[in-house]
Amino acid sequence: MTASSDTILSVRGLRTEFKGDRGHVRVLDDVSFDVGRGKIVGLVGESGSGKSMTALSLMGLVPKPQGHVSASSILLDGTDISRLDAAGMRRIRGRDIAMVFQEPMTSLNPVRRVWEQVGEPLAIHKGLGRRAIRARVLEMFELVGIPEPKTRLDAYPHELSGGLRQRAMIAMGLICEPKLLIADEPTTALDVTTQAQILRLMRDLRDRVGTSIIMITHDLGIIAEMCDEVNVMYAGQMVEQADVFDLFERPSHPYTRGLLASIPRATEPRTARRMPSIPGMVPNLAKLPPGCRFSPRCGDVMPICQRAPDLVGIGSGHAARCWLHAPQDALPQEGTS
Repeated sequence: MTASSDTILSVRGLRTEFKGDRGHVRVLDDVSFDVGRGKIVGLVGESGSGKSMTALSLMGLVPKPQGHVSASSILLDGTDISRLDAAGMRRIRGRDIAMVFQEPMTSLNPVRRVWEQVGEPLAIHKGLGRRAIRARVLEMFELVGIPEPKTRLDAYPHELSGGLRQRAMIAMGLICEPKLLIADEPTTALDVTTQAQILRLMRDLRDRVGTSIIMITHDLGIIAEMCDEVNVMYAGQMVEQADVFDLFERPSHPYTRGLLASIPRATEPRTARRMPSIPGMVPNLAKLPPGCRFSPRCGDVMPICQRAPDLVGIGSGHAARCWLHAPQDALPQEGTS
């Protein structure tokens, strides 16, 4: 996948490491992907696969000095933000790239009124005064569908429901009209009705405002409903990348097939049999297995899986990190190791 004028974000060779008592642990390893203008691109995988760490790395929010982020390039609308210092990242964070965090109750200050927090990016990036900020926050509350928005401006976070807090966080993310919004599990801990409302809101805002979105989730149902393209992550690496229709029609990595097989089907009769699942767990990143990181859990494992596979193209816009799809000339010949 190569960057073009239709690409708002192009990530190449992203690596994130943490320094601990037992040395360095690489939690992201050579992560590369693109986000098109006005597109919703999914990052999907189990907990511990590296989805949220990818978001924090792009936002410049990995804690230092324990964490270290490097990349060949991270082009945001043509600007390589991987070369920016802390001050440079503060200038673009909230203005050009923004994030909606997983749990709004812990992301909002409990002792500050909601309008002050939602409008803070306007004070930082546009230098607006309190009256102008309050008026703009009211507009955003109306845009994101907060009922009785005037009465909600002076509320404290605990006075809002989970769904309203999440809408307020989305308003904060969009208030400076960023080029890219990262939504990290935006429907976690919300009831089913509110989840549907939040997802519909984000899709409508993409259509009306034009902001590109990275949707981080473990839920393939959300991916199917929301996304144009999908990146499947496992143990800090991209293992499959595809158009959303192609991914569901032709899943090519054994991990992706396992995730899809574990989705409950409404048409399936209720029986005593257990729902399919992927055996084992995501490996400890400090003690990775040799070769393919998924091999200890894979039903298609082969001797060659002791060697690490590359991410290879298997069709138009479709790539997988698996020896099942390696070119013949990359495989060892009979009689060789």
